[in-house]
Amino acid sequence: MITERTPKEKLMAVWSKRPLIISGPCSAETEEQVVETAKQLAATGKVDILRAGIWKPRTKPGGFEGIGAKGLPWLQKAEQESGLLTACEVANAKQVQDALTFDVDILWIGARTTVNPFSMQEVADALRGVDVPILIKNPVNPDIELWSGAVERIARAGIKYIGLIHRGFSSFGNTQYRNAPMWPLAIDMKLRHPDMPMITDPSHICGNREGILEMSQRAIDVDFDGLIIESHIDPDNAWSDAKQQITPQRLDEILSSIIWRKPDSSNPEFNKALENLRHQINILDDELLQVIAQRMKVADQIGQYKKDNNITILQPSRWHEIVEATVTKGEKLGLSRDFINKYLDAVHIESINHQKKILDA
Repeated sequence: MITERTPKEKLMAVWSKRPLIISGPCSAETEEQVVETAKQLAATGKVDILRAGIWKPRTKPGGFEGIGAKGLPWLQKAEQESGLLTACEVANAKQVQDALTFDVDILWIGARTTVNPFSMQEVADALRGVDVPILIKNPVNPDIELWSGAVERIARAGIKYIGLIHRGFSSFGNTQYRNAPMWPLAIDMKLRHPDMPMITDPSHICGNREGILEMSQRAIDVDFDGLIIESHIDPDNAWSDAKQQITPQRLDEILSSIIWRKPDSSNPEFNKALENLRHQINILDDELLQVIAQRMKVADQIGQYKKDNNITILQPSRWHEIVEATVTKGEKLGLSRDFINKYLDAVHIESINHQKKILDA
């Protein structure tokens, strides 16, 4: 005899699924649009959760700011007719209550809310005593402590199932992406919270349809747990963010094109070879640390010499010389300019700190 899953069991099964795929329109516009999108997404056999924006925080007034609570029954109907679980964004206590009243399965907290501790605390307080999974987007600005703080507030409210959404960060002068992915920050957050699913939002990172496949592949390549991609039955005529939405059929093509890599292998020969290479990495890392430590001892000597001769710590012309020469050498060795600059900045700051301790002694 086959026992049908309860709604809670179905929710937990989807929550633990990998990859976890969430899709749906940026904004719920009409009942027909929401329900039809859900049906077409379910027909792909690849989507687990229907997302739709009910309330839409906009950068400037005058744009479509969401249909409001009247769209929540549309999500209920879409779930009934498609079998997909539902998710929507909430930004305050009233929205939390409305979404829960209409049995939305999963709530997410947007980037503009995550960035504001007052708003986060209001949402956290509204969630006390509630057993619902919560996804938390990274804050608009690249501040991992704000992101971690948002997670902590939700966890302290008693929420057991918390996930993370990497949607990119605002950066001045950025032209390639709508929101720069800043992968090191997202990876750092995943390492801080290894038990929480990390889902990438290529739609908001790219801001266009063309980059979604490439960005999705990158997320899977670094072992993120799923994707949240905006889809619409008529993207060109969407009421918000039309350029970054795709049809359910195009979503199906993208998901079929992704190379779904495994986090590990059961092949003993592969594991042995990988372990040998990792051992080499460990040895090289140890050697790097020894060399850097020796470099700092020389910096200490320079600091003492500067102190004895009443010389300032910072020598801009000397530093520019080092940067120019090292970048040139590094690029010839196959290292990226961006990496070399970040490495040199870190070494320079540590060297200045060493010398400052000596001058202050």
